[in-house]
Amino acid sequence: MSEPLDSSLKLGVNIDHVATLRQARYALMPDAHNAEPSLVAAAHESEAAGADSITVHLRQDRRHIQDRDVFELREKIHTKLNLEMGNTAEILDIALKVKPDFVCLVPENREEITTEGGLNVIAGASALSETIAKLQAGGTKVSLFVDPDPETVRISAEIGADMIELHTGAFANVSPEGGTEEWDKLYESCVLAHDAGLQVNAGHGITLTNLPRLMQLPHLAELNVGHHLVARAVFLGLGRTVREMKMMMASYSALSGQTPS
Repeated sequence: MSEPLDSSLKLGVNIDHVATLRQARYALMPDAHNAEPSLVAAAHESEAAGADSITVHLRQDRRHIQDRDVFELREKIHTKLNLEMGNTAEILDIALKVKPDFVCLVPENREEITTEGGLNVIAGASALSETIAKLQAGGTKVSLFVDPDPETVRISAEIGADMIELHTGAFANVSPEGGTEEWDKLYESCVLAHDAGLQVNAGHGITLTNLPRLMQLPHLAELNVGHHLVARAVFLGLGRTVREMKMMMASYSALSGQTPS
């Protein structure tokens, strides 16, 4: 499979934690005229700074993103909308109405603080395949959030996913630079996914510190980053944090990292 004509590494900005800040004050006043910060404003600030897409996770417990946020963002953003969601009938119904550009199917546990790992694609292949087909029929491309595992990558392609998003959390948590063993798993999965015809995205725990090492991986198309950007934005502003990450990503070559290092 040849590289896409546009092989630049794209950045999806996850604004969930902008909503977390809003909910801390306005969760019981969802229609308050002075509810802040505005997710639409955060999306526009990110887009102006170079974001290629806006990501939000509509969780079953609605801990941050609300249904109305997804519909409003779909209407008002200027780039592409990536909706993260668990594979449930309720959220699928919303996604089919919103028609985001992309959906990333993720595992979801109500007790977790954040997503803790990739989908069990092998055990859930049948149900995932049905959801993928329904979303694709509505014009939405579908990604699966997966751990870097060869069999998981293979099944993801077999059940019809357009993309995978490799879970980089284990890599990010090993050390500030990321561990060699976890990086090697990501490398192998990038190659396998690319050879299987899948677009290769990555996300979770990505920072300016570990980004250079991740950029040695081949075939990456898009990174999805949220917490790090929003955390740094407290001190620097969201536009600046997005611009800094985009500037670092500009040197990426999809053919880099062909030899594990």
